[in-house]
Amino acid sequence: MELSQTIASLIGFIRTEKGCRRRDFCQSIEDEDRLFLLEEWDTQENLMTHLKSEHFRVLRGAMNLLKEPYEMMFHTAFHPAGMEEI
Repeated sequence: MELSQTIASLIGFIRTEKGCRRRDFCQSIEDEDRLFLLEEWDTQENLMTHLKSEHFRVLRGAMNLLKEPYEMMFHTAFHPAGMEEI
């Protein structure tokens, strides 16, 4: 519950950070203790700036309170020119 409250309080600030395209916070319908935080950044540079930010430090601190270890995954995607027309 504390982690959810922390994330909810940070989402508005992080969405306004340079390069943040998307930030969604979800809960599994199968396991209410399973939470997902999805972020999309326009460049790796802006993501790295975010990962060094005070907002992210607060989030990491809250995640350290979890009973079980958390998993953080990074995926890189690119969108070739012209793909938006398909």
